[in-house]
Amino acid sequence: MGMRAVLATIAMIMLMLASSAAASDDHTLGIFGNANEDETINMQDVTYTELIILEYRDRTELADGKHDGKINMQDVTQIELVILGKEKELTLIDDIGTIVTVPMPVERIIATSPLDSVRALGAKDRVVGVQSNIKDRDMRYFPDLSAMPGIGSNSEPDIEMIVELEPDVIFVSKSADPDLWDAKLKRTDIQVVRLYPRNAMVFDDYPNWHNVRDNIIKLGYILGEVERAQEYAEWYDSVLSIIDERISDLPEDQKTRVFLEDQGDGVTERKVSPHVMGCEEAGGINIVGSSPLHGRLTEVEWIIEQNPDVYIGRSGTGGYKTDDEIGFVGYHEEILGLPGFDQIKAVQDNRVHIISGDLTLKSGLPIGIAYQAKWYYPELCEDVDPQAIHQDFVDRFCPGLDFDVRTHGVFAYPEPAS
Repeated sequence: MGMRAVLATIAMIMLMLASSAAASDDHTLGIFGNANEDETINMQDVTYTELIILEYRDRTELADGKHDGKINMQDVTQIELVILGKEKELTLIDDIGTIVTVPMPVERIIATSPLDSVRALGAKDRVVGVQSNIKDRDMRYFPDLSAMPGIGSNSEPDIEMIVELEPDVIFVSKSADPDLWDAKLKRTDIQVVRLYPRNAMVFDDYPNWHNVRDNIIKLGYILGEVERAQEYAEWYDSVLSIIDERISDLPEDQKTRVFLEDQGDGVTERKVSPHVMGCEEAGGINIVGSSPLHGRLTEVEWIIEQNPDVYIGRSGTGGYKTDDEIGFVGYHEEILGLPGFDQIKAVQDNRVHIISGDLTLKSGLPIGIAYQAKWYYPELCEDVDPQAIHQDFVDRFCPGLDFDVRTHGVFAYPEPAS
């Protein structure tokens, strides 16, 4: 092959790689070896790294697959091993921006936070310990995992029990105190990883904490369950795309104005949270906006003045835990009985709804978005069936859970018309 043909081939490859990276700008997989910084590690990353070595491409941070400060053929080899699932270790950026190297393969897991995500990826048989309150709080949702040994909580870990269980990795939330976790486990071979697939939008304070979809893909690489993670991402995208098709052409002045209450007592949702993101993805306008009211008690008079079209309360009761909807009914009646609330459109039009917190965060997040879209735009989303989406999630991503969402659990009140 002549030099002109070689250069033409390189140019074509560079264009292909640039297009691939551009298409995935919003979903950068934070794993070293992801040279072109898209949402997966594949042969394009091998080629991209080789082009960096040949100085045809600018260096990227994640091209350093071995994370040794150099980019050379060892990084190419590491990327190839990751693609084959035969790497000896995997280096990643966790939710608080810490660079963590995990020995591979991961065979023994403790998960204090993303237990639902570990199960969704088909790795529940590798779990050797769980957060202690699972036994009391989530026995119906985790019928088999709730029987595993309890290791305390994020704030009060039982280090002695953790060491005895000999996990390869412990998944904890971003708030896990380093003095309680990292320092006490420093002299062991146990790796602490702050990876918590629960929220739906990147927090300003935690730019490396990606949405639940992208964090589950990262978790898939750590657990050697990449195909399963991609299956979840496809499900996630399919639910949101169905909703987007129905509402994408809505003019801003025709969108539904919503007040979001966080777990009762008139407390508004934070500026960035799963619940808020669910409202936005469902096409609603959060009337609190970016005001200082976020995360604070809101006066009834202010809500009446804003006159929302829909009022959504989020409850920590119900969900998978019980079949008794009395808690949701009482919460609903409490909102309707607030002084002066008979003046707001949401009450006058019977558009006050309660949703379970189980559907507004973690891996079940798209289900909550489907519920909200149905409440905000019942005519546009007439063919959207949140319960069918929910059952599909349970059947596909909750192995070991035999649960019919149409006859068990309390997830929404009142249920939207099907």
